[in-house]
Amino acid sequence: MSVDLYLEAADRKNTRLSYASALRHFEVEWGGFLPATSEAVARYLAAYGGELANSTLRQRLAALARWHQDQGFQDPTKSPLVRQVLKGIRAVHTQRQRQAKPLALSGLETVDEWLAEQICAAEAQGQPAALLRHRRDRALILLGFWRGFRSDELARLEVQNVDLIPGQGLRCYLPRSKGDREMTGRSFRCPSLSRLCPVSAYAAWIETAGLTHGPVFRRIGPTGQLAEDSLHPGSLIPLLRKLFAAAGLADADRYSSHSLRRGFAGWAHSTGWDLKELMEYVGWRDLKSAMRYMDVAEQGLAERFERGL
Repeated sequence: MSVDLYLEAADRKNTRLSYASALRHFEVEWGGFLPATSEAVARYLAAYGGELANSTLRQRLAALARWHQDQGFQDPTKSPLVRQVLKGIRAVHTQRQRQAKPLALSGLETVDEWLAEQICAAEAQGQPAALLRHRRDRALILLGFWRGFRSDELARLEVQNVDLIPGQGLRCYLPRSKGDREMTGRSFRCPSLSRLCPVSAYAAWIETAGLTHGPVFRRIGPTGQLAEDSLHPGSLIPLLRKLFAAAGLADADRYSSHSLRRGFAGWAHSTGWDLKELMEYVGWRDLKSAMRYMDVAEQGLAERFERGL
């Protein structure tokens, strides 16, 4: 194999695409030149400081830094000038970080109950396409919640990499994931549960779809035809919002694919999981990442204050 092939494999596809988009924005839309000077990068930041989110600006800087490093040029993004301009943008254009609404356990119960009703109706009325779709969605939501999976992890699950363990649960393997910086692959376990069980939902979906290999969660055509490729990670947000709205959850447009992960983290934290144990289970590598997903429970907050008084 060629060196270029291995270099390409070293980066996640989404990272390569986002970096390429950032470079196009710098060169084509803004009219910058590569290699760039620190003064040019500072002017670029100033041009979009009030328009783009801080996270987007940091991503653009990362792309510029990577290009200069790869080409053997001095990295202009590390200069004091660029750092000060970025700091000033954060001070002037203060932005409240938007987070997806976590899916609470009660919400998960509501959605699962609605899906169970839809599955029964599809079976009774002989609607195979609807049965496929509802069983897929039920497996996706329950597995996504109880495993705390990201949208791209759900999209990259392969049938041949998931093992059902009778009476215990399932074990799945992902060759690559966001937290796997060494690219060694990770195995995830998920237990069987007395209710809201992700394992039984997964088994029912696989049996109904007749899947033996390839992506677990796939697109389904209007007449029930299964696609060969997986759901795109970006399609999960509209899919979940549509489901949540149909099930009767309020503010369905405030949910995203991160709602499953945040919901599980909040549930685990409230039920006494040790933080280290939770980080290991979900796959967080640092405390800062974990804390972004956990909210302090408002219920009982006054009681804790009063006990201290």
